[in-house]
Amino acid sequence: MDRGSERDAAPGRGAGDIAAGRIPLAVIVVDRAGTVSHWSSGARRLFGVRREDAVGRPAADLLPVSGALPDDLDDSAPPATHPLHDGPGPDLETSLGGQNGYATAGRARLAPPAQAPGGEDRLDVLWWAYPLVGPGPSRLLVLAADATRLRDERGYDDETAERISPGFARHTELPASEELERRLPDILPNMGPGLSARIISQVLELGYPVLEFSQYDRVPVTPYWGVPRRPGRTRTEAVVPQQRTPVPVPAGAEQDLEYAAARERLEFLNEVSSGIGTSLDLGETIREVTSAAVPRFADFAGTHLRAAVLAGEGFPDGPPDATTMMFRVWVEHNDEPGRWDDTVPVGEAFAFPEHTPFYQCMSTGEPVLVPRVTEELSERISGEFEKRDLRPLITGRSLLIVPLKARNVVLGFMVLMRRPDRPQFDDMDRTTGAELAARAGLVLDNARMYTYQENVADTLQDSMLPQVQPRMAGCDIATRYLPGTRLGRIGGDWFDTIKLSGSRTALVVGDVMGHGLNSAAMMGQLRTAVQTMAAMETPPVQLLRNLDDLARRLGDTYLATCLYAVYDPIRGELTLANAGHIPPVLVRAEDGSSELLDLPTGAPVGVGGVPFETARVKVRPGDRLVLCTDGLVEVRGSDIGEGLAALCESAAHPAASMDDACDTIIRALNTRGGRKDDVALLMARLNGIPNDHVADWQLDTDPREVARARRLVRGQLLDWGLPQAVETAELLVSEVVTNAVRHAEGDRVGLRVVRTDALLFEVTDDEPTLPAMLNAGPHDESGRGLRVVSRLAREWGASATGHRKTVWFEQTIPVS
Repeated sequence: MDRGSERDAAPGRGAGDIAAGRIPLAVIVVDRAGTVSHWSSGARRLFGVRREDAVGRPAADLLPVSGALPDDLDDSAPPATHPLHDGPGPDLETSLGGQNGYATAGRARLAPPAQAPGGEDRLDVLWWAYPLVGPGPSRLLVLAADATRLRDERGYDDETAERISPGFARHTELPASEELERRLPDILPNMGPGLSARIISQVLELGYPVLEFSQYDRVPVTPYWGVPRRPGRTRTEAVVPQQRTPVPVPAGAEQDLEYAAARERLEFLNEVSSGIGTSLDLGETIREVTSAAVPRFADFAGTHLRAAVLAGEGFPDGPPDATTMMFRVWVEHNDEPGRWDDTVPVGEAFAFPEHTPFYQCMSTGEPVLVPRVTEELSERISGEFEKRDLRPLITGRSLLIVPLKARNVVLGFMVLMRRPDRPQFDDMDRTTGAELAARAGLVLDNARMYTYQENVADTLQDSMLPQVQPRMAGCDIATRYLPGTRLGRIGGDWFDTIKLSGSRTALVVGDVMGHGLNSAAMMGQLRTAVQTMAAMETPPVQLLRNLDDLARRLGDTYLATCLYAVYDPIRGELTLANAGHIPPVLVRAEDGSSELLDLPTGAPVGVGGVPFETARVKVRPGDRLVLCTDGLVEVRGSDIGEGLAALCESAAHPAASMDDACDTIIRALNTRGGRKDDVALLMARLNGIPNDHVADWQLDTDPREVARARRLVRGQLLDWGLPQAVETAELLVSEVVTNAVRHAEGDRVGLRVVRTDALLFEVTDDEPTLPAMLNAGPHDESGRGLRVVSRLAREWGASATGHRKTVWFEQTIPVS
């Protein structure tokens, strides 16, 4: 299979000549159960066993399992060694049993079967075993060759034969995948295309040799950073074995080996680059980055990130120092499970002390290489960390710490270690590790920026949505907001609840057309305008008209739908106005039925020139009102009527609580495919206020009525069993009624007390001018009333409607 000319080596050739050529190979594939799954024609010729008799049998029954030397070797001579192993050769049984995770080789003799050709009593066999990794049942690729034929036909002595290992082609030139796939049937006959394609891929990826023998000029048997070797051997010695008789290395062979090593590293980095960054999720990216290094490049990898990076708070400020908190975010290793868990737990946060290689890496932003962690260095590193002993884990290992950087800012670092039985990290590994970290840093920074943008979007959206109180006067509230599935997660949907005078509550839901920052910004402006106008007691129709004017002033593209409802729990009435929004659902408590309220639709806010109308609906205690945006009921390609029908059905479903009722609606409608818009859902249970919890009086505009107001309030609170609230209530009512009597233009002042979860006091008069809190001096006789109210009341306010105003305050009900 050699693409160059074949040069046979004859006995007596000069030691400096290249001896290369080909002999038949036996190729065997062993599955995970230890049985033979492939037996080539070369294996039949070498071992004398037919394929049909070999496949399915235990591999240990057919292959040499001991590393005994041939009987005719001189025991007094120094033992010959394979380039990768000490001694006369390891035991193949450990490889057949799956105990070796790396390539092995050896030499053995075994008695041939009776049907074997020739008259030899024993077969002298050289073998090589290469683990197969990845999916599929195959575990081991075994190659074998007749050592006697090497000696007789090629003129190799026993010592030279043991130094031969299979190679791809001269000058380390790997065959192309297509060419190897074309040749493979000649080498691995009767093998299916799936298995052969996988072996081809692994041969080209990991450097497993298959095709020919070459004594000096070859690539490594496996990637040399993954193969254990004898201590003290240099990398070149691991690839080009030293000879007892000095033999010069062919010209260019060393350069070819360096080229092969560089190519191997480039392929490794390319594979890593394609395997990381598959997700913009920061946690998933961290796991991908850490796992990419193990086991091919290192036996242990631990990733540490700065707290600001992990939290998605933006770019960290300044270089890290000894006070910078670092989080150990992921650990990957191929040691026994649990060995590292207690000493280096994931999620731990700490600052790395000075005078450690970890601090040196993160402060300088440069890789730190420790070829071997000595006992002294291990003691010093372990001493910097309290209550943990790192020495058993790091002593004797090779250590490489590489910074994770983006735009020249250190985001964290990765700790890489190799066990003592692997080659130590060197300068080339440091370069490879630095390149690995550079690519990982960019991927992590992309995930960090995406996380940061998501956090900004969520913060912006949350800041524009109100913190709705679960209980208002006479009603309970529950809400849900679901961001859209579009990138950015910012939309223009909103809901709101606003406290009004007279124990009333305004319920609002709206939807700005479009998506993204512009829609969110418009939503914020409209929501603020609605709150302001609602606090000024603007009637629903006038509020929508004002909102329409505002939207047109903001720009031609500003369009939004809005539904504004006012609930009066004392009168048991809803007053609604609609600007192009989907209708609400009313669920009746009496029989559990649900209906879409038939409201005048109106036009969206921003269209202009379209009138709005008011609708009034009588409700009973326990009825529920459901308002939502069209993102919940409208799905592309489906009729919105289907979504509204589903909304009615799910809203009527019995639920133990308001939150459960909201969740029922979300589960029923949010599973409909194709939803991309955001969703706002507001549900109000209209409990009402019983008549015996409301007290109304009319007072004359006479200063003597202030004392009467105090007596009336005292008597009502005592009837309700609230004697602890009397003293404060009398003082505050006295102040507010005094102001009304003094400034009212009419002849009547209204006083009302409402008991809900708090005490609400309202004083109404015919003077529309709202009161203002004054700065009263020490000698002023007036101006202190509202200051007293502000200090003692839980909350207070004033509103004007037409030619009347109402000043109200709330008082917490004392606990008995």
